[in-house]
Amino acid sequence: MSTLPTKDEILQWISDHPTLSAKREIAKAFGIKGAARIDLKRMLKELEDEGHLQKRKKTYSDPDALPPVSVLQVNEPDENGDLTARPLEWQGEGKMPLILVLPRNSDPALGAGDRILARLTQTRGADHHYEARLIRKIGTNPRRILGIFRKGAEGGRIVPIDKGADLEWMVPPGAVSGAKDGELVEAEQAGPKSRMGLPRARVVDRLGDPSAPKAVSLIAIHQHGIPDHFPDKVVAEADAEKPAGLKGREDLRQIPFVTIDPSDARDRDDACHAHPDDDPKNVGGHILWVAIADVAHYVRTGSALDHEARKRGNSTYFPDRVVPMLPDRLSGDLCSLHEAVPRACIAVRMQIDAQGNKLAHDFHRGLMHSVASLTYQQVQAAQDGTADDKTAPLVDELIAPLFDAYKALKQAREERQPLNLDLPERRIVLTDDGRVASVNFKDRLDAHKLIEEFMVLANVAAAETLIAKKSPLLFRVHEEPNDDKIDALRETAAASGYTLAKGQVLKTRHLNSLLDQAAGSDQAELINMATLRSMTQAYYSPENFGHFGLALTNYAHFTSPIRRYSDLIVHRALISAHKWGKDGLTAEEIEDLEATAKHISDTERRSMVAERDTTDRYLAAYLSERVGDEMTGRISGVARFGAFVRLDETGADGLVPIRSIGREFFHFDKESETLMGSDTGLTIQPGQRVTVRLAQAVPLTGGLELELLSIDDKALPGGPRRTNRPVRRKIAASKKKTAKTKRKVTRNRR
Repeated sequence: MSTLPTKDEILQWISDHPTLSAKREIAKAFGIKGAARIDLKRMLKELEDEGHLQKRKKTYSDPDALPPVSVLQVNEPDENGDLTARPLEWQGEGKMPLILVLPRNSDPALGAGDRILARLTQTRGADHHYEARLIRKIGTNPRRILGIFRKGAEGGRIVPIDKGADLEWMVPPGAVSGAKDGELVEAEQAGPKSRMGLPRARVVDRLGDPSAPKAVSLIAIHQHGIPDHFPDKVVAEADAEKPAGLKGREDLRQIPFVTIDPSDARDRDDACHAHPDDDPKNVGGHILWVAIADVAHYVRTGSALDHEARKRGNSTYFPDRVVPMLPDRLSGDLCSLHEAVPRACIAVRMQIDAQGNKLAHDFHRGLMHSVASLTYQQVQAAQDGTADDKTAPLVDELIAPLFDAYKALKQAREERQPLNLDLPERRIVLTDDGRVASVNFKDRLDAHKLIEEFMVLANVAAAETLIAKKSPLLFRVHEEPNDDKIDALRETAAASGYTLAKGQVLKTRHLNSLLDQAAGSDQAELINMATLRSMTQAYYSPENFGHFGLALTNYAHFTSPIRRYSDLIVHRALISAHKWGKDGLTAEEIEDLEATAKHISDTERRSMVAERDTTDRYLAAYLSERVGDEMTGRISGVARFGAFVRLDETGADGLVPIRSIGREFFHFDKESETLMGSDTGLTIQPGQRVTVRLAQAVPLTGGLELELLSIDDKALPGGPRRTNRPVRRKIAASKKKTAKTKRKVTRNRR
């Protein structure tokens, strides 16, 4: 382009390309070179002075952009019957953006004046600027019911599956939504409660067969008593909250923070930034910032929001949904660090040396501004040289410095030697109707490890600060394993030909040495699983007993207050310790810290069990169509009643019942963890490669029953089963083998 663009053309470019908004990118787009760049700089300055743009370091952005979750007020339908809405918290000075509301069939009717919480998607080339999907109406909070629909002459009834719920709900004919008799349905209360007769409900979602995949997580929620309905008062408090301003805060908006999350992230509660340290005394060092959503500003002690958050203890995550600790207005909006939106935060600035050792740190209560919301895959690709349009302008100044800081932290980690388990995490991918499309193992990218190391360091900084200020807090405690469990691990290792040092104070580096011995071998998964089983369960406590697994003396959870109540307690402690305001830790909370620690440790375990049960049910549903197929796996454990097998393809665990193995009696030896055949001497033990046939898959329970076909590529020996035959000879042989193993351990130790 030979002439300068108009101001409108510049604004349109920035709107269409928010990640390519540096002056050089704008100049490149319009072909501006040489002295004309001075005129472009002048035009950008004029647009900034006029309020059309705001400058973020070296880039420009539209100050009128709306966050992805916003409060809207519905307008009258237009002549075409389309619903539009206006953003209630829009603070721009230009023309208010037009928002088209796209209702789903299951959404409640919306009318002019209704206030709604909605998820926004920016549009291009349309006569409206955003499209909105309803999250819920504000001011209404109908009760939700999960139950079995029983069809009647007119409408029907819903029998709740909640334990102890004996009250049925009546469904009028027009509110059935096509539900069939015996289907699992989700319904909501319809109209006010009546003193006479059954309460009324309307079906909002048909989940079909109660054993079908779409019902799995809902059943787990109700079975384990996880609260999934926010009381009216809690929702009202959340709806009344407004975005935090700069008053009483440091302005951190000049720091170009980025958020890095999974592609399906439901909230964004942490952001980071790094750059080289210019201190001549710290050559090769780095300055690392971690900013965390300031949830304590919105969730104040003693409020209905606080009581509900403590009751839940944490968010619970399932493949198809999340049961949040906080309502959408906070978890998805005001406390989520969305791109290009000012957000309240508590940030920690950390100085590390070239070897990744933390030299100093300090905390700030501020207002931040994320310049980009990125995914792990985007960031990793950019670092590997295949940046996309969004990450290309960020590589040199933002992404590369993050990885430089991570390289230093990795050195410190290798020196510290935290427990280095290698256990791939399963990822269940669902179709739109809730069925399992695939079961994959999640990639462990350096981008994942980068964020993990940043968060660990920030958590350490929080604990150290509060200890130094003599402030009460909740520690994240992971005690060392007991002697019995380590002895069992040592025997498992010896049976596989490996050694675990004995006669010294156990440290994680000793366990890592064992894991390194098995790395790359057929026994690697067995040793990793056995090591995990030997660990104690982490918990919360006002007393500091250290974190064995991370090899850290002082550790507290600070980085996820949206989804963990423990982190909210730590935030309040930091507020009190720094005298930042009146929303810190109260005397009553301090007095109840021990009870709070026990409660949220229990809610964490409840969520873990519900999530595991849900995963088992999804896997059983996924495999139910493959009954009769042959599969490979590895023996993961043995018991008196059979052997457990972990399948290679899905990571699912199934049981081979003892009654189905061969035609002989099998003796179970607990010490050597073996099953031994009385006639053939066939020995079944953890770590063996097996081929099995899927005999049964029960989605309702998550159970898998397998038939053993071969062990270590050898078919099972035949022979008649003689259940009454004495097995003393084989038992003696088993004990002799166990003793031999113990002698081997002793010799190797010397």
